[in-house]
Amino acid sequence: MMNLMHWRMVVAVADTGNITRAAERVGMTQSAASQALALIEQTLGVQLFSRENRQTLPTAVGLSVIEQARSMLGALESIRSTVDAAKGVQRGTIRLASFPMVLATFLPPLLREFNRLYPGIEVVALEVSDDEVDSLLTAGLVDVGVVLNPPPERNAGRLGCDAWMAVVPTGHDLARRSTEEGVTLAELAQQPFVLATGGCSTNARSLARDAGLQLDDVRVEVREWNSAFTLVRENIGVTLVPEMTLPKQLQGLRVMPLKPRIDREFALVVAPGKPPSAAVEALLAMLATR
Repeated sequence: MMNLMHWRMVVAVADTGNITRAAERVGMTQSAASQALALIEQTLGVQLFSRENRQTLPTAVGLSVIEQARSMLGALESIRSTVDAAKGVQRGTIRLASFPMVLATFLPPLLREFNRLYPGIEVVALEVSDDEVDSLLTAGLVDVGVVLNPPPERNAGRLGCDAWMAVVPTGHDLARRSTEEGVTLAELAQQPFVLATGGCSTNARSLARDAGLQLDDVRVEVREWNSAFTLVRENIGVTLVPEMTLPKQLQGLRVMPLKPRIDREFALVVAPGKPPSAAVEALLAMLATR
């Protein structure tokens, strides 16, 4: 039965014009090489080489067969190169930092898909604030981190985005407006306010500051979004939250879009100062195809 060693032998004979030298090249004895060549010719039913003046030269059909054998061996080498390159991302660990909301919503399906593609790579996720994400990245203590609205120059893979939404009590004057009309950030900033941060430095206060405004009357500041919704229901004030944080049950609440709309974008950013590992490159490549 023919095998790859036989085909390597055929190509080596064509290259050297001599069975003895060809046998040395592929690591066979001269006797074994002669037997291998005879077996191939017998199996194919054609003569691949003619022996003339102590040289072994291809026949016409031999030239065609040898060319195809080269292509086959080249394809095999390409397969091996692909596999060798892939082995670098088959094992490893990725340390990932994220703030809670993205860790609970955007990341789970992404990490499940990544685990399916690369079961040998472990992703260790740390739940921290957005400020802590940047600190961990800068210190090189994590490989990637979820960052809000990253600048274009950062090596990032986009995860998604959502809009900031105003939430007011159903009896509030602003609640009478249509969804199409919405509410401006300036109008909202003048109201008694429940400031919810979600553990992030990007919140209603920072958005107002970026727009040249300030929250005039912050009645309560809370970390948890759900706490803010409870306080709005109790008419303590209005609030501004990311759309993805809205509760399923909206009794007592009126949700209004900001006009103009303000979005926040999430991206997975690589730690600065060192090239990303093969495992991290694989994660970013998967993000780029979604």
